[in-house]
Amino acid sequence: MGKTELLLTIILFNLFFVMFIVAVSIYIRKYRLRKREYLNEIQIKNEIHQKELLATQLEIQQATMQQIGRELHDNIGQKLTLVSLYTQQLLYENRVPEVSERIEQVSQIINQSLQDLRSLSKTLTDDNINQKEIVTLIQEEVDKANAFKRCQISFQHNFEQLDLDFVHKNVLLRITQEFIQNSIKHAKCENIYISLNTSEENLWELKINDDGVGFDQSHITSNGIGLTNMKNRAEIIGAQYHLESTKDIGTTIRIILKKQP
Repeated sequence: MGKTELLLTIILFNLFFVMFIVAVSIYIRKYRLRKREYLNEIQIKNEIHQKELLATQLEIQQATMQQIGRELHDNIGQKLTLVSLYTQQLLYENRVPEVSERIEQVSQIINQSLQDLRSLSKTLTDDNINQKEIVTLIQEEVDKANAFKRCQISFQHNFEQLDLDFVHKNVLLRITQEFIQNSIKHAKCENIYISLNTSEENLWELKINDDGVGFDQSHITSNGIGLTNMKNRAEIIGAQYHLESTKDIGTTIRIILKKQP
């Protein structure tokens, strides 16, 4: 074999080797790209599945609350009404002043319990959420919490009416309730500030903050049921969830639902 043939052989070998390396590189690149696309697809499917599970959980929870509300109204409510009638009859038939006074006290307690039961039953059903505007629902929660005088809660909004379906109103209301309860129980706060606003970019933005003790976010665990519930509810409707907390300063959450393009 002459030098020319040897040189040609070496050149061809190197060319084939380079082509082989290029082919292997292209294959590996395509394989990685397909793997990334597959993993992204799996992740998207998992996220969709998780949202469906959360939505189903909310539906089951709401159905359970409806059933409890109906049972309270139809079963226990009727029994309390019957007991109230019996006490009224005893009060009418009794002629001993001391006993009548006790019966009157019992009657008042039963009637107050009956009113509270009816109010609770109404709160647990869909009608209360479906029939009222979201600002009315939140303001009612604020008024109830302020009545306990544990802390001062204020609520402001930049609209009077916002067309929201039951799921959105339910999510906003439950997150508000969760935050208020957590702040009153754990934050030792003096004030809670709630704002619900709409803008050109956002269908709505819910911001709630307190001036309580706060906490170290790096030490949040899965045991934080209240925080997990609020985050999960936001995810159900595809809203952004932001949490900020600083020790001895307070805690803030922002739930933002962007308008669809």
